[in-house]
Amino acid sequence: MAPESHTHNHDLHRRGLMLILSSPSGAGKTTLARRLLAEDAHLNSSISATTRAPRPGEVDGQDYFFVSQDEFDRMADNDEFYEWAEVFGNCYGTPKAHIRAGLKEGRDFIFDIDWQGMQQLYQKDAQDVVRVFVLPPSLKELERRLTDRGTDSAEVIAARMDRARAEISHWDAYDYVVVNEDLDECYDLVRQILAAERMRRKRQTGLIPFVRGLLRSK
Repeated sequence: MAPESHTHNHDLHRRGLMLILSSPSGAGKTTLARRLLAEDAHLNSSISATTRAPRPGEVDGQDYFFVSQDEFDRMADNDEFYEWAEVFGNCYGTPKAHIRAGLKEGRDFIFDIDWQGMQQLYQKDAQDVVRVFVLPPSLKELERRLTDRGTDSAEVIAARMDRARAEISHWDAYDYVVVNEDLDECYDLVRQILAAERMRRKRQTGLIPFVRGLLRSK
């Protein structure tokens, strides 16, 4: 007798998703995003274009597309961004053409963007978006993390703390909210969210032909 064949869900075609991680600066979204990308081969980085100068160690085309203000304005005028925003005098935008093609092919993308960017993205492609907000355990801890980074002046940290309070007020616009008190625990929660969202029936486009085949078989 021939061995029974098994079809796993990850063998069935599905539409990709856009995982949005938002948080106040210093609450951990960038650390979580980098770890997810390093440990999940099916997750792709959404690379933003920005007018800000590269920080030490950042690579053009890998961390960001570093562009001039004129080039950014041209891209915005031509509707080449999924979303864009100005933050602390610098512009950030998500080029959309390659992402839409990737979603159709079943690739997932992760977005490290603020709530304004999330709103723009959600309005354009709600069915593909999974929204996760990362909270700090306290504002005092958030300020300590920002200070320990050693990259910003006291004035910039104060501005980031003011912005953090504004960002946190939009927590209820997200599908999921996690508190980053312990990074490993927070990471595990985000992994569980991603795994469940990948299995949602509306994304499992391969199920339709699979079920039809099941019903035709004897």
